[in-house]
Amino acid sequence: MERKLTAILCADVHGYSRLMGADEEATLRTLSSYRKIMDELIERHHGRFVNSAGDSVLAEFASVVEAVNSAIEIQSALKTENAKLPPERRMEFRVGVNSGDVMVEDEQIYGDGVNIAARLENLADPGGICISGTVYEQVRDKLALCYENRGQQTVKNIARPVHIWRVALDGTPPARRLPRKYWRGSFSLVGLAIIGFGTFLFVQHVSFKPPHTSASIPPREKPAPLPTIPSIAVLPFTNQSGDPQQEYFSDGIADQLINELSRLPGLFVIARNSSFAYKGKLINERDIGRELGVKYILEGTARKAANQIRIGVALVDTTFGTQTWSARYDRPFKDVFTVQDEIVRKVVTTLGL
Repeated sequence: MERKLTAILCADVHGYSRLMGADEEATLRTLSSYRKIMDELIERHHGRFVNSAGDSVLAEFASVVEAVNSAIEIQSALKTENAKLPPERRMEFRVGVNSGDVMVEDEQIYGDGVNIAARLENLADPGGICISGTVYEQVRDKLALCYENRGQQTVKNIARPVHIWRVALDGTPPARRLPRKYWRGSFSLVGLAIIGFGTFLFVQHVSFKPPHTSASIPPREKPAPLPTIPSIAVLPFTNQSGDPQQEYFSDGIADQLINELSRLPGLFVIARNSSFAYKGKLINERDIGRELGVKYILEGTARKAANQIRIGVALVDTTFGTQTWSARYDRPFKDVFTVQDEIVRKVVTTLGL
């Protein structure tokens, strides 16, 4: 398989599922219009459109400078177009740019270089751009831009931390932000201070509290209360490929569904750390519902073989332990994001959001 060094641009729509849920036809019209703008700007900067799936765009450039310039012009042009729309209908893309080694097959590109660009896109602000440290080193002295150092960050399925920079599109120096690796230390100091003060108050409270002669209150054993809005936990999908190295694919499906569902207004979504605690365990949906305090569970299976995927998914009502909806998707791998969007839309309609 051919390999090469290239600059990769990944983009997707922030809140795409919400827009589709509100008005599918208008969203698709806007997406089509914005894609034409993006395609023109990619071509203008000597880039090559690689593919798109759902709301995502993947392109490559021979020059890192051209890739970043293209990203900047795309965001500028789309900002102008969004100004013509009411706030609730605006479509904001997030863009990530990386430079790295990729594998080429049938004009498609694969590998860590692409994966890192996709992770940068996920970390970008709506309407914003994130670039890797590799890209920053090549453009810092060539493009008169302001950059915000977001430090080294660990991203999924990439062995080493990635140095991330945000491009300040308004041209003003960004506010200084501590890299994530320093957060723990800062929070630790604050946490120790809070704990110390809390301990002092507790001692004072106990010292001056009059004796209580009644029996002690028994510990609470009630299940976690259900939120007042629809609530859901996305459990880790089961890898059915038989290949442990494909675990990243099944985990990635669940991760992306958590991210997309979390953006929906009116839906309470359990955090990944809590739902992934059940990975590899025999589960009882009703017990999980009580433990996490959710009405619904989304669970499923995933398998990738060559260029085909099979994804099975079920929405379970934890009150009764019954399936509210289930489906199976047999698609080409390039349609994986489309499948994820279809699952999110079905959850939206089933829960009446």
